[in-house]
Amino acid sequence: MTDDAATSLARLAVDSRCALGESIVWCEKRAALFWADIDAARLWMHLPGSGGTRHWPLPERSGSLALCQDGQLLLGLAKGLYLADIEAAIDATTAKPLPLRRLQDVEPGSPETRINDGRSDRHGNFVFGTKSERADQAPIGSFYQYSAVHGLRRLALPGVSIPNSICFGLDAGTLYYCDSLQPRILCCDYDARAAMVSNSRVFAEMDHADASPDGSIIDAEGHLWNAQWGASRVVGYRPDGNIERVVDVPVTQPSCCAIGGAGFDQLYITSARVELDAATLARTPASGGVFQLSLPRAQGLPESRVAIAWLEAA
Repeated sequence: MTDDAATSLARLAVDSRCALGESIVWCEKRAALFWADIDAARLWMHLPGSGGTRHWPLPERSGSLALCQDGQLLLGLAKGLYLADIEAAIDATTAKPLPLRRLQDVEPGSPETRINDGRSDRHGNFVFGTKSERADQAPIGSFYQYSAVHGLRRLALPGVSIPNSICFGLDAGTLYYCDSLQPRILCCDYDARAAMVSNSRVFAEMDHADASPDGSIIDAEGHLWNAQWGASRVVGYRPDGNIERVVDVPVTQPSCCAIGGAGFDQLYITSARVELDAATLARTPASGGVFQLSLPRAQGLPESRVAIAWLEAA
């Protein structure tokens, strides 16, 4: 950590108490946060302006989600990619199931994997990984790109146990990723058009003994923010991999982060309750909630959106 790295404390914003909150994104068009509770198979929405919060049940666990260019959501459920008509669900006058449309099966012949972390790249494609569900956590998962033109293409990265930290540099040609069982964040050169990767390298090593790298984002200055499971913190890294800022989170398992708000100056952080014992939950009853920190300036970027217009014309 550099000597001038700032430290601050996030506060509870939504007491959602998710079993495994993940994949939080800010939708500037709706001024809304969306995130998933993986283990409870539930999609959440929160409106910071009014304080309103809603959630919808899902047919499978949701490992990741992304905004689409037409206003829908792309959901990475356990064994498939789906479109969710969130506008219809929000506008419904009575409670109804979330309208879903299945797009793509993912590893249908492998019951020992499920979809985990994912994010839209800066060209409108969805990049995600599959997680090992084996008891020994063998690295049998893979990374994929789902594109409007080519469908599903596997990225030539090594097998993975728990894929996380997927995000893209401002140049659109750098992919960040990790295996959460390894105490480091990696990056590689990324060709979105060809779904090709090369020159994999270490971006940052964890400097905390209990830290496992989880969800990440890139901000408007090209800095990477990473939620560090087990270490009660989010760390902001400069483009060279040095730490610029540490945000303490008053729960054990922060899981993902987003920068949003009207001025793109609010850091939001999901967290989890899963695997915590009774004593830990008694000390941290807000585990599974969403936490918030006001940043000193506008540091967020609008989330890249998946291009799906081709589907509507099909």
